[in-house]
Amino acid sequence: MISTRGRYAIRVLIDLAEHSSDDYIPMKKIAERQELSLKYIERIMPLLVKDNLVEGISGKGGGYKLNHPIEEYSVGHILRLTEGDLAPVACLGCNAQECNRRAECKTLPMWQKYYDMKNEFFDSITIADLVNNRI
Repeated sequence: MISTRGRYAIRVLIDLAEHSSDDYIPMKKIAERQELSLKYIERIMPLLVKDNLVEGISGKGGGYKLNHPIEEYSVGHILRLTEGDLAPVACLGCNAQECNRRAECKTLPMWQKYYDMKNEFFDSITIADLVNNRI
């Protein structure tokens, strides 16, 4: 399941894309338009800044803006950034220890295929697709 963190990060990036200009957009405005908790957005934005998806400045006239064209923002990348991993089972997750049943596991190929399909699906969608209703 995708958490609110991942879903809200996508909504924030869509909002920034829809209201882009040369000006920085205050978090408060984004929170109001998206009907999200400002405190929750404050926990998401550092992830987006650290990954260079957005640029932020503090103080009067401060806020956030996108660093790249919206076609370059993959939903898959955003979800992996905010969720940590999209693996359906622990043995496929990032930094997972090798399962001692891996060699004889009858379900692993199914989980691997599902994992690959999910990543391919989300990687094929961009913020531009969402902004322009191309899904």
